[in-house]
Amino acid sequence: MKHVIAPLMLFLFFAGSAQAACYADYKAKQDDPLRLHYGVAELTGDCSIEAAEKELPGRLSGDGWELLAVLSVFDGSGLDERMANAGDFYLRY
Repeated sequence: MKHVIAPLMLFLFFAGSAQAACYADYKAKQDDPLRLHYGVAELTGDCSIEAAEKELPGRLSGDGWELLAVLSVFDGSGLDERMANAGDFYLRY
């Protein structure tokens, strides 16, 4: 029985610590002149809109962008369908 429990415990530990990739799509703007962009970013924290709203402004502001809205959060299966629309802002921030 010990031979079964130890590997099972080890598996559960590593399975619980592995986190699936999480992405957010968002809209941002720059002023003077007004510029808008749609982008996709990988999140490092929780996979929620609230977490993305906290994480993305700091990344975007470095290049003078202001976060307008986080549209959704999703896993890797939603990346391909958003790539063309995000263009240069696909996984840039």
